[in-house]
Amino acid sequence: MLSDPLTPAVADPSGTGPDREVVRARRRNGLSVPVDPSMPLPRRVLRDWRTWVSLGLVVLFVGAFLANWILFVPEHTMPSGTIQGLGTDVLPGAARLAAFTGVPLTILFILADRVRPQSLWLWLVALVWGGLVATGISAPLNTWAAAHLSVIGNGDPATSMRGAVFIAPFVEEAAKATVLFGIAILMRNRVTTWLSSISLAGLAGTGFAFVENIIYYGRVFRYVSSTTGTGDAQQAMNQLALMRGGMTFFAHPLFTMMTGIGLAVALRARSKRVRVLAPLTGFLVAALLHMVFNFTASSGGQVGLMLWFVALSVVAAMVGLAINQVRRERALVHARVTDFARLGWLHPDDADAFSRARIRSRALWEAFWAGPSTYLATVRIQHSATELAYLRDAIHRGLVDATGEAREAEVLRRIEQLRAVAVVVPQGAVEYPWQRWRRTLRQRREEGLPAWGGLLRGPTPHGPLGSSSTEYSPVDPRWGPPKQ
Repeated sequence: MLSDPLTPAVADPSGTGPDREVVRARRRNGLSVPVDPSMPLPRRVLRDWRTWVSLGLVVLFVGAFLANWILFVPEHTMPSGTIQGLGTDVLPGAARLAAFTGVPLTILFILADRVRPQSLWLWLVALVWGGLVATGISAPLNTWAAAHLSVIGNGDPATSMRGAVFIAPFVEEAAKATVLFGIAILMRNRVTTWLSSISLAGLAGTGFAFVENIIYYGRVFRYVSSTTGTGDAQQAMNQLALMRGGMTFFAHPLFTMMTGIGLAVALRARSKRVRVLAPLTGFLVAALLHMVFNFTASSGGQVGLMLWFVALSVVAAMVGLAINQVRRERALVHARVTDFARLGWLHPDDADAFSRARIRSRALWEAFWAGPSTYLATVRIQHSATELAYLRDAIHRGLVDATGEAREAEVLRRIEQLRAVAVVVPQGAVEYPWQRWRRTLRQRREEGLPAWGGLLRGPTPHGPLGSSSTEYSPVDPRWGPPKQ
C-alpha cells in the first residue's frame, strides 16, 4: 500500500531552510538534500559539497597526469637496467592507435547507460580516473610489489610473467575500482541500476586501457627503433595495436565490469552480508579474469588461443546480461510509475511514456526541434520520472525509510511543473524548421505578399510618415509675425 507522497517536508521553524534533522535523514538514506531557494546562488555553490569534490578531483587529475608523464615519458635508470622512456615524438601516433578502440568503447558505455543516465560529470570522473589516477597508482605499486617479492624484471611488470600474473591484476583492479566505490559512497542515490554500475566500471576500464595502450605502443616503437635487426618500428607498433586494440580490446573494461556488477548487487540488497560479500566477490572475479588474461598473453600458443575464445564467450554473456537488464529496468520503471498513475498522482499514459525507449527517444527528438527550453524540460522530466520509480522501489525494498516520501513529493511537483513545457508523449511527425519556413513562404506567395515580409525593403515613398521621421503640425491662422 502506497503512502501519500505529497506530505510536505519538515521545514526549519526559523524559515531559513530545511530542518537539520531532515538534512541528516536525507544524507543517511543517500537522497538529495533540499535546497533553500532564498539563498544566493554563489553561497549555494560554495556550500555544495560537490563543488569542493570537483575541485579536489581536478587537482588530483592534474597531479596524476604529471606523475604519469614523469613515470613514462623520460628514461629511468634502475639497479637492474634502464627503462627507456616514451619520448614526446611517439606519443601522438600511439595515442591515435589507442583511440581507435578507446573512443568507440567510451561511446558504447555511455549509450548503454540508458535507463537512468548518469551526468556527464560522473562519466568523465570514471573515465579520467581510470586513465590517469589508476595508471599512476598501478605503475609504482607494481614495481614496489615486484621488488619486495623478488620478482625478476627491470621494474616493468610486463617483463616478468610472475609479476604480470600474481601482482598486476590485484593492484590494477583495485586502482580502477576505487572510483566506483567512491561514487557509490558519496552518490549512491544516483547509482541505482546495474546499467549505471556497468557503464561507470566500463568507462574506468576503458580509460585505463587507453593510457596503458599508449604506453605499450610507445615502448615497442622505442625498442624496435633503437635495436638493430628487429624490423620496422611503425610496423611493430601497428601489429601490437592489432593485438591489444583489435583482438583484446575488451579486456580491461570486462574486468572492471565484474566489480561493477558486484557493487550493483550490493546497492540493491537488504542483507548486510550481501552488501559486503557482493563487491568483494566481484573484485575477486575481476582479478581472476585479469590473471588468466595476463597468463594467456604471456604463454601464447594453443592454450592462449583457447582461452581467447573463452574470453569472447564471457564478453557475449556480458552483452546478453546487459540487454536482459535493460528489459528488467524498463519493466521496473513501468510498474512503479503505474502505481502512481493508479492513485492519480501521474497521468495514465506516463507509464508507457517514461519506460519505453522508443517513446522516450521520439519525445526527445520532437523536443529538440521545438527549442532548447522544451528539450531541457523533456530531459528533466524523464530523469525525474525514472528517479521517482527507483525511489519508490527502494522504499518498497526497505532500502530507504519514510524520509523518501518527502523526496517523492518534491519529484512529483517537479514533474507537474515540467509537464507544461516538456514533450511527454510525442504527437506524431515532427515539423522541422526548413519545412516550417517553406510553408510560411508558400502561404505568403498565395496571399500575394513579398517572400521575406518586407524586412529588406526600405520605407514606402508615399506612405505615412513614421514616428521617427519629421512631421509638421497643422497651421493655426492666428499664428503670424508679432503686431506693432
